Amino acid sequence: MAPGSRLLALWALAALVLPSSGEDDDGGWRRGGPGAVAEEERCTVERRADLTYAEFVQHYAFVRPVILQGLTDNSRFQALCSRERLLASFGDRVVRLSTANTYSYQKVDLPFQEYVEQLLHPQDPTSLGNDTLYFFGDNNFTEWASLFRHYSPPPFGLPGTSPAYSFGIAGAGSGVPFHWHGPGYSEVMYGRKVLYFPDRWWHATLNLDTSVFISTFLG
Repeated sequence: MAPGSRLLALWALAALVLPSSGEDDDGGWRRGGPGAVAEEERCTVERRADLTYAEFVQHYAFVRPVILQGLTDNSRFQALCSRERLLASFGDRVVRLSTANTYSYQKVDLPFQEYVEQLLHPQDPTSLGNDTLYFFGDNNFTEWASLFRHYSPPPFGLPGTSPAYSFGIAGAGSGVPFHWHGPGYSEVMYGRKVLYFPDRWWHATLNLDTSVFISTFLG
């Protein structure tokens, strides 16, 4: 694929719709409320619900992104990611926020409850990435172990890689500008976002609603 075509395809990827397993349940995160970003009418990323591992490796793993459906059942993990349950379990835990520019230059530490109640709101579409703070990555896996142990990652791995999780919660209109990194998955518990991305595939992310998501990086 030509570089220009790749960028166009990934702009569509950044804005695609991926409902959580409980499509009518927003987990208390106000899905579709004020500040939600309108979705594009057409998504160019292929969806597969019956994909075998052989097909995944041959057609997608090293070539192009794909939305994978029905591979795992994370309904338990999703329920634990509701606003009420996360605040009850982790409200007093300190989390590290990052600016939304490509390299996440600035870091700010504050209690999770303060982030949810004071900073987690729809973003001004004119604001710059380095003016936007949100919670993604930089997870304390010891403090959050009681949550992460309930997550079932996508079963399709890549030879010579091991998974690493990155959990996040972000307001509508937030995201990260065009960037690339290694291959992996981004699964949305509440909100709308993307799923599989190949190695070094240029992409941007845009949270259309308040989103609770977990990425599995293969490195």
